[in-house]
Amino acid sequence: MRKAIYTLILLFLPLVGLTQKGVVTVEQDPEISRLLDIYKKKNSKTEYYTIQIGFGSYAEATILKDDASVDFPQYGSKIIFDSPTYRVHLGRFKNKLDVERTFAEVRKKYPQSIILKPITNN
Repeated sequence: MRKAIYTLILLFLPLVGLTQKGVVTVEQDPEISRLLDIYKKKNSKTEYYTIQIGFGSYAEATILKDDASVDFPQYGSKIIFDSPTYRVHLGRFKNKLDVERTFAEVRKKYPQSIILKPITNN
């Protein structure tokens, strides 16, 4: 008898969860969208320092980027195509002091790395 009751409970329990429906309404001030647009526009024109940790063919750059992502996960690494080579850049730094501190740490692992002066993000 107990097995039959437990079986019925287990059969009907999932149906109870499926019958619940809800509607979520988010009310957002329209000024937030305007502020986000201003923020995106401002950041697209921001100049920043970056560290180039190496360059080469696409295969070499991909391996280097993967290694950098493991060694320095807190900084974003990306591959930039600058004809005829692929370059691996690490981080976005707004001031020279931050980039020099990080550069000292990165240079221990990647001795060929260099600091690149501020460029405009396109």
